[in-house]
Amino acid sequence: MSETRALRLSVWASLLVGVVGVVWGLVADSRVVLFDGVFTIFGTALSALSLLAAWAARLAPDELYPFGREAVIPVAIVVQGAALTATLLYAAIDSVSLILSGGSDTAPTSVIGYGLVTLVIALAVAFGLPRLAPRSELASAEADQWRAGALLSAIIAVGAAAAWGAAALGWHRAVPYADPVLVLVAVAVLAPVPWRLLRSGGREILEAAPPPAVREAIAQAAAAASAEFGLGDPIVRATKLGRRVYVEIDYIVAAGQWDVADEDRVRRRLIGALEPLGYEIWANVELTTDPELVE
Repeated sequence: MSETRALRLSVWASLLVGVVGVVWGLVADSRVVLFDGVFTIFGTALSALSLLAAWAARLAPDELYPFGREAVIPVAIVVQGAALTATLLYAAIDSVSLILSGGSDTAPTSVIGYGLVTLVIALAVAFGLPRLAPRSELASAEADQWRAGALLSAIIAVGAAAAWGAAALGWHRAVPYADPVLVLVAVAVLAPVPWRLLRSGGREILEAAPPPAVREAIAQAAAAASAEFGLGDPIVRATKLGRRVYVEIDYIVAAGQWDVADEDRVRRRLIGALEPLGYEIWANVELTTDPELVE
């Protein structure tokens, strides 16, 4: 599947950048390069988790899981967000400690080279993932991380260039602080990534309303069905879980005018209108004469 290929690309690219970062950071004695390498290797494990989640979500429903395992996708996204948050906190605390101890000696030119190399790789992967799997939320989450990684690489290169310039101007006392300060800048740049993951995954686990575009499509489909079948205003409830959208639409009707076949026609009309969204649609339509049942 395209999603699996995209996630595998992310895993192998992460592993490559991570190993390069760790080795480069150790050789250059650079905290920011080492942090980037460790952060990327850590992301490799999370990408592998995404692969596992994608595989589990595709398993067919069974007696133990009658509604399937789509919930594993937002759970995996939340785990990614929590793990990345912990990593960033550790890096920030370590950098503050290094600043208080007087900084570190790092060759700025080596850091500039690393930043440029990883920038090219990150941009290539970030643009490639959505093209391989345009409808995959897991691939989209991976692409978000790579875009943040590209920005981080650019900041590393620019910051190291500034340190090199400071040294050239004779501001040698500022140079030892460049590396830990760059780590703090990197933490600030990357902080929105785990926040977005925690927010999006947490909302789905809590059965929040689907994204605005999906809500609008559902409202339009319900309104069109109302007009086509002469129904009143629909009462719409919906949520999204992984690649599945659950839709419940209730109509209050007059007694004795509708039967089960009519309800089925409305339901088929709604499913057909929502299928172009690209999600698996689980729609339930209820025609009732009792308003209390839809409250």
